[in-house]
Amino acid sequence: MTALHVGLMSGTSLDGVDGVLADCSGGGARVLAHASCGFEPALRAELLALNTPGPDELHRAALAANGLMRAYAQVVRQLLAATGTSAAQVRAIGAHGQTVRHQPRLHDGTGYTLQLANPALLAELCGITVVADFRSRDVAAGGQGAPLAPFFHRAVFGLPGRTVGVLNLGGIANLSLLRADGSLQGFDTGPANALMDHWCERHTGRPYDAGGAWAAGGQVHPGLLQALRAEPYFALPPPKSTGRDLFHPDWLQQRLGALPPLAPQDVQDVQATLAELTAGTCADAVQRHAPGLARLVVCGGGAFNTHLLGRLQALLPGTEVLASDAAGLPAQQVEAAAFAWLAARCLQGEALPLESTTGARGARVLGAVWPA
Repeated sequence: MTALHVGLMSGTSLDGVDGVLADCSGGGARVLAHASCGFEPALRAELLALNTPGPDELHRAALAANGLMRAYAQVVRQLLAATGTSAAQVRAIGAHGQTVRHQPRLHDGTGYTLQLANPALLAELCGITVVADFRSRDVAAGGQGAPLAPFFHRAVFGLPGRTVGVLNLGGIANLSLLRADGSLQGFDTGPANALMDHWCERHTGRPYDAGGAWAAGGQVHPGLLQALRAEPYFALPPPKSTGRDLFHPDWLQQRLGALPPLAPQDVQDVQATLAELTAGTCADAVQRHAPGLARLVVCGGGAFNTHLLGRLQALLPGTEVLASDAAGLPAQQVEAAAFAWLAARCLQGEALPLESTTGARGARVLGAVWPA
């Protein structure tokens, strides 16, 4: 018997919403359909602005969450129409929401993580049970709140008796290590697309560097790369997680400001250096925590950056680096499918053993439920 779930994801890249309709029976997630939609410019700008303190935040955040749910509902309607599926046939929607703050273990020892969402509105718009707020329980249990995908990665990419790495290149990069003995490890390695997209849009007007072509035409700036890699986060041991709270445009500008002024023609070299930062910190994480790794499966928007994948392969010569499409699940679908899978686990009351991934105190059921 099928167990249909929808998974919806809008990540730190802020490039829009991805959704899948998946059959989550049998412990996995077989994707039946994929749909996506970009953000309206005003909504994207507001979601980006809400990553930093500003006036009237509570009011603006509430309205942005409503706008986000309408975009989510549009993707749900596309999925149902494409497959001839009725709302009644779907057990639940797993809705991640939009992360605008991520500060686990800070301030009062517990900290918080905040994903903008209005699950009640999404349930009303779609007539389907919604599972959301996946990260808060983990943070309450002393965890980092991220990454949550390693359990799903094991279900779809794990190979018996072999250690496999799964690298998600969204706005932030996170690495899952699916070890041959069945154990898991997962953590955020640092920035992926967030800074590259920012620099590309600022200097070319394009929202991202398609295929990494602009970066590939520049030269890595050694002084800037050294300044970027001096960030203490990179040396922290797992479990660890990060986001735009740390890796934001001002972080980059501060490090640029400590160097001699760049000439106008050097802006392309900054893009090349940001790509090298991502490739180098990801490769370092693999070499430090899984030396001799045979396979690294790459997903997320960064999997389409051929320059970045080429640099990863060059830095990890003994590792097969491949996009997740070649491992059975298209790169753009992986994160949405993960939240369909997590929604199914929540409805079943399945506690996930989080100690080795987020550092939480033990197994917890993740997510809260808003019935249809």
